[in-house]
Amino acid sequence: MTARSYTVAFEGIETREVEVQCAATLGIPGFAIVGLPDKAVSEARDRVRTALMALSIALPSKRIVVNLSPAGLPKEGSHFDLPIALALLAAIDILPREAVERVVSLGELSLDGSLLPVVGALPTALHAAETHRTLLCPRGCGPEAAWVGAAEVLAPETLGQAIAHFNGQRPISPAEPGEIEARRETPDLIDVRGQERAKRALEIAAAGRHHLIYVGPPGAGKSMLARRLPGLLPPLSPREALDTSMIHSLAGLIDEGGLTRERPFQEPHHTASMPAIVGGGKGAKPGQISLAHNGVLFMDEFPEFARPVLETLRQPIETGEVVIARANAHVRYPCRFLLVAAANPCRCGYMTDPARACPRAPTCGEDYMNRISGPLMDRFDLRVEVPPVSFTDLDLPPTGEPTALVAARVAEARRAQAARFEGHEAVTVNADMHGSLLDEVGKPDAEGKGLLLKAAERFGLTARGYHRVLRVARTIADLDGSPDLRAPHISEALSFRLTTRV
Repeated sequence: MTARSYTVAFEGIETREVEVQCAATLGIPGFAIVGLPDKAVSEARDRVRTALMALSIALPSKRIVVNLSPAGLPKEGSHFDLPIALALLAAIDILPREAVERVVSLGELSLDGSLLPVVGALPTALHAAETHRTLLCPRGCGPEAAWVGAAEVLAPETLGQAIAHFNGQRPISPAEPGEIEARRETPDLIDVRGQERAKRALEIAAAGRHHLIYVGPPGAGKSMLARRLPGLLPPLSPREALDTSMIHSLAGLIDEGGLTRERPFQEPHHTASMPAIVGGGKGAKPGQISLAHNGVLFMDEFPEFARPVLETLRQPIETGEVVIARANAHVRYPCRFLLVAAANPCRCGYMTDPARACPRAPTCGEDYMNRISGPLMDRFDLRVEVPPVSFTDLDLPPTGEPTALVAARVAEARRAQAARFEGHEAVTVNADMHGSLLDEVGKPDAEGKGLLLKAAERFGLTARGYHRVLRVARTIADLDGSPDLRAPHISEALSFRLTTRV
């Protein structure tokens, strides 16, 4: 008779239920796993056999076949160890079949029978809740999975504890959610000397999630400004925290089951490969753009990234998701991030300084910035030239506003947007507005409309650029607390788009 247990296979952040069928029949003794297992799943038979021997459980002299259904779905990862062991124990009548079928399980088995943490506990818990089952997972995954309150989570430390629970000998208490991670302290904006225009752009970007590029010589403070952006952003909402944590769960980045309300800040090096940035590789893992979902992706030395890597950003910026195409599957990850890029004006970095620029200036600057294609540059809402800071400015006392004050304005603008877009599920900030919603919310007064039309005609704005100016202007109006979109808001939005060398 066939015994069954249940687990999941991952396709991006989506889960596909896998039924683990086990039959122990007469025939030549053996242990086979079928159903498109990868190497890690195939090796489960040795881990399961050895772990059972450590628990003094001998396998019968029968032919044991484990089928992972649906057979056409590729199975990857060591998390299949525990469901295979449960189905096998039910097939040889050590565990009650009905009890095993009422749980969804995942976990890696050590040779001594202990259960090791695996990735993906959070999306698996959501699947368990949707199918009205209990989740059985290793002790290390319990605090993470328990954040899904709709599912009961049992987190034994060893396979022996799971067996005792199913047999009613020592019931396992449900796992408790992990601790909310404290928000990390970020550098204060008041430490930045000068650069008032660059600070203003940072505030607008944070308020409406508008993409931003800084261009300036080395040491002007581009990276310093970008690393102060997380302090301006409001904490993640509960829904955003869950969506972001599901991606980090699949990447194995959740420590001790603790979720965070802090927005992610990803800072890939310019030598990063395309799979590292957009996702892919073995198992089609999430890349940096997905790990930055609901947060910030900071790409320093932007033109130094490989051209194909930069061009792959164009579609995710527009759609908020990335699809990793494989021959047998298409894996989809969300990636609604705020892109902040920083670049030198040329390779040597001193094109604007006559005393230090190379002999090829300004041609070298044109060649260098042309590494960023026109369609990609068109997706930056805010383009800011960051001039060098003089030594006299460095000696002056701090000027400008502290992070807390600017963050309060950003939070107020975000609250206004949340109220405005209530009922629009796919729209949370001004950068998400499209179509009729943009026509309704981003409609300027007559003077502002005339100013925008003149600028669009004179400077050759694309349709995308035209709409992005409207979105930025709406954010500027929100920061001013203005319900109307007026000419000064349009003017400031245009000033950030119509720079000379960016």
